[in-house]
Amino acid sequence: MTTSGFCNTTGSSIRTDVHSLSDRVDLYRLDASRLLDAARRSQMGQFFTPSVVARFMASLFGSTGDREVRLLDAGAGVGSLTAAFTEEMCKRPTKPSQIHVTAYELDPLLAEFLGRTLDECQHLSRDAGIPFAYTVKQEDFIRAGSRLICRGLFDQRSDRVAFTHAILNPPYRKIRSDSEHRVLLRSFGVETTNLYAGFVSAAIRMMQSHGELVAITPRSFCNGPYFKPFRELLLRNVRFRRIHVFQSRDLAFKDDDVLQENIIFHAVKGGRCAPVAISASLGPDFGSMTLREVEQADIVRPDDRHKFIHIATTTFDQSIVDRVNSFGHSLQDIGIRVSTGRVVDFRARRYLRQQPEPSAVPLIYPLHFNGGFISWPRTEAKKPNAIVLCSGTRTLVFPAGHYTVARRFSSKEEPRRIVPAVYDPECTASSWVAFENHLNVYHRNNAGLSPELARGLAVFLGSTLIDIYFRQFNGHTQVNATDLRALRYPSLEVLERIGQRVQDIFPSQDEIDMMIEKELELTMAQNATPDPVRAAKRIEEALAALKALDLPPGQHNERSALALLALLQLKPGTQWSEAESRPIGITPMMEFAAAHYGRQYAPNSRETFRRFTIHQFVQAGLVIENPDDPQRPVNSPKWCYQIEDAALNLLRTYKTALWNEHLAEYREKVESLRKRYAREREMKRVPVVVAEDTRIQLTLGKHSELIKLVIEEFAPRFTPGGEVIYVGDTGEKWGYFQEETLRELGVNVDSHGKMPDVVIYYPEKSWLLLVEAVTSHGPVDSKRRDELAEVFRASQAPLVYVTAFPTRAILARYISEISWETEVWVAENPTHLIHFNGERFLGPYASDAND
Repeated sequence: MTTSGFCNTTGSSIRTDVHSLSDRVDLYRLDASRLLDAARRSQMGQFFTPSVVARFMASLFGSTGDREVRLLDAGAGVGSLTAAFTEEMCKRPTKPSQIHVTAYELDPLLAEFLGRTLDECQHLSRDAGIPFAYTVKQEDFIRAGSRLICRGLFDQRSDRVAFTHAILNPPYRKIRSDSEHRVLLRSFGVETTNLYAGFVSAAIRMMQSHGELVAITPRSFCNGPYFKPFRELLLRNVRFRRIHVFQSRDLAFKDDDVLQENIIFHAVKGGRCAPVAISASLGPDFGSMTLREVEQADIVRPDDRHKFIHIATTTFDQSIVDRVNSFGHSLQDIGIRVSTGRVVDFRARRYLRQQPEPSAVPLIYPLHFNGGFISWPRTEAKKPNAIVLCSGTRTLVFPAGHYTVARRFSSKEEPRRIVPAVYDPECTASSWVAFENHLNVYHRNNAGLSPELARGLAVFLGSTLIDIYFRQFNGHTQVNATDLRALRYPSLEVLERIGQRVQDIFPSQDEIDMMIEKELELTMAQNATPDPVRAAKRIEEALAALKALDLPPGQHNERSALALLALLQLKPGTQWSEAESRPIGITPMMEFAAAHYGRQYAPNSRETFRRFTIHQFVQAGLVIENPDDPQRPVNSPKWCYQIEDAALNLLRTYKTALWNEHLAEYREKVESLRKRYAREREMKRVPVVVAEDTRIQLTLGKHSELIKLVIEEFAPRFTPGGEVIYVGDTGEKWGYFQEETLRELGVNVDSHGKMPDVVIYYPEKSWLLLVEAVTSHGPVDSKRRDELAEVFRASQAPLVYVTAFPTRAILARYISEISWETEVWVAENPTHLIHFNGERFLGPYASDAND
């Protein structure tokens, strides 16, 4: 079924209680999630895009100029992505000449919500002066796409009908080799095992040359043998422009309880080779995003026949890749192979034996791993310990010898992605051995390795360097033999030299990493980048310290660990006992993370650092604010933080025998410390009466003192009977907010809006006064006036712009910056008001009267 629309909104159900189009559609998403059958959603692979993710995806598209946009949204759901795209196009200074959306959605309930969304997109586009049309195709996208593609509708010569843009959150579902979807995809040259790759492939075929694609998908396609055909198709047809990585598996689609490593990528069909922006965030909190630029060849090595896609989100991640690649040898070079364990237990069930017996040989499972070696048998285990040796099992066994084995599966939360062990034939005294299918086995032509080589391989695979490398580019928790074959290894001589150092007790992690680092020093140039393994381990240590200090789960992340290291001035090579305590601001913390830990955070991450890490450090008594000047204004650029003395003394004992004892002592007194600092912070507050029965407390500082005067001196004189709607506190952002009153005036704002310091509604004149309190920076200049006009553009009350200064001397510093058609109030002369080039005293002007 197909429905269409062109600027026709008659009978549509338009929600007006939420100000942003994508936020309104987010309510549709939540409604649909409640109404849809959970089992069917899982069967269909439906996971809906939250508005914050949709807006980020839409922001990645390049400039459209004034050209026509033909947008494809396949698997559109309720239309979250199209809504965000429309919103993005409407707010850009150069708008497309027209937008036509083709949205595919098979589910009837979702298609109903989708129709409402597209009607709202028409309203928004019409208001922005952009003609908007849409077509909803209520049919299977793969079925419809294959039909159109095979008819040649989207050939290169047909750019008039091919799509200029595509935005996708495709369904995630495995497809069998004999399924209809698999057959349809093969009809136009696509071979894949998951529906999301099929959707992306079809969308690429339906796009015009230089068309743009933005998609959110699992990261699993980046490596592994099953997705190689899809990678080849993708890399043959498009060029990446941006890749964003979600570092947490459960945050991007947290409303749907999805555990999946996801990425967002922006690509251009047939585009030229250009640098690629790589960004990363824990979840959809894009305010704490790292960002770097790399070349296409850094993502896919030109000589890599597997076409693995490596996404190094930081310079230290890239250093990990460079270090691994510096070893330079393939398994073929060193004369060994790696294969999956041959025993699939459910197929060989009749040959399996719970306990060893004369006619059986050892069968090795992951449960037999013990401290870097194989410990056999495990008589208490539920799994079998042996397999009968007979004609039916001869092809499943290996001759006695030393083997290096590695687990194929691990959970995301396990400390190691690759877990190796050495099989020593002396532990079983058997002439044969079998390995179960959940293991990868290193061997030499189906026979054993030398003892030194087996142990050297296990050390190499067990190093933190290789663990980080696999976590970095492996989009799932499975370690395939193909992945291990693609790895670069040290030479045979080096592996055996490492193995000679391993005796009956397997080395500790630190000893393993020192061995590998020593070999790297011999391999790499002396001016190589600082050791990224040491940096990664230091971040892990800092994270463990925060957990031990009972910081909330919201601070159990890399950002908070880096903030702690910056506060302590701990570089990767610095001992905890050498931790320092010195005042430091947010920006210097971020610079420290970039310089010493390779984490280059985007400039707009400062607020996230402050609100979601440092604020909690302060509340926990771990950090104190402005030790050099407790009276410093909150909006001062000199605002700083310092580690608290007791916490410093404790952390200097971390990783020593004294740590546990000192931690227990610290925990006993930390509550009293928190209460003391909380009491001191509460004493440093400015009380303000905002209404007859309402009193608030603002953060101490000259800025808050001026806000108090605006409310208690300016407002009664110039807006008698006025209502204070909003008071900003730069310590808390939202010091006081009568959101419902502002909404009744037609204005909806969120934390992204650049609010003034005070908003006052003057009912006698029906004016809305926007007041900026200036003590050190920030008058209502022309730029700020435009920003405020944009935030309050929907106001039914005309706007009045006011800048408040504490003294005329401070006014004199900024007088040349103040915008015309605004008002100025000086607190030291509270009965006077200065108006700039206006024909009226304290009033709105025509350009701000939204009528």
